[in-house]
Amino acid sequence: MDFLRLNENISPRPTINVGGIAVFKGFLPITDQTKIVEDLRHVVEKAPTFSPKTKFGKKMSVKLTAAGEFGWFSDHRGYRYEKRHPSGVSWPEIPSSILSIWRFLASQAPSPQCCLVNYYEKDARMGMHQDRDEANFEWPVVSISLGDDALLRVGGPTKGGKTSSVWLQSGDVAVMGGDARLNFHGIDRIKFKSSNLLKKGGRLNVTLRVVT
Repeated sequence: MDFLRLNENISPRPTINVGGIAVFKGFLPITDQTKIVEDLRHVVEKAPTFSPKTKFGKKMSVKLTAAGEFGWFSDHRGYRYEKRHPSGVSWPEIPSSILSIWRFLASQAPSPQCCLVNYYEKDARMGMHQDRDEANFEWPVVSISLGDDALLRVGGPTKGGKTSSVWLQSGDVAVMGGDARLNFHGIDRIKFKSSNLLKKGGRLNVTLRVVT
């Protein structure tokens, strides 16, 4: 698949900066979004979505799966990466359509080892958290929004304090790196059926990470 936007010989520039997170508004045209969704359907066929529990025993409101060498998992033992889906199968390969986005926006980093896919239904949300299960925080986390609008809230590297918010739309891509790599962030809510990209509504958030 050719992403025309990604083949341009230019330096990517974020549209806005929210709490240190660079947001590229409207980065992916609808044709690319549709292709990625189709590729993710093949991922889900091999590694179905599931709803993990937090280390405190509470069921998470998002459903998730993954592709790549590692997938993210949570249970009473805590948050961590695993090399296999809960069913025991290996995670499928990361689709090339998604890898091309990483290569364009994180060209100085090693190839991502995990493509985490979170699916937000009508009332799903994600509490404020840090992405700190990786071995090296030097490499960024690249986040792709597909489907319904989502309200992203961003804080600082410690809990509490001032936060900033922005609505993410389908096709937006955010990069969390540098001094903002360990900033707390979360999704307060989504605007259900604000997009017709996904037939049943909801939001897909695809994040790429270097694990080791």
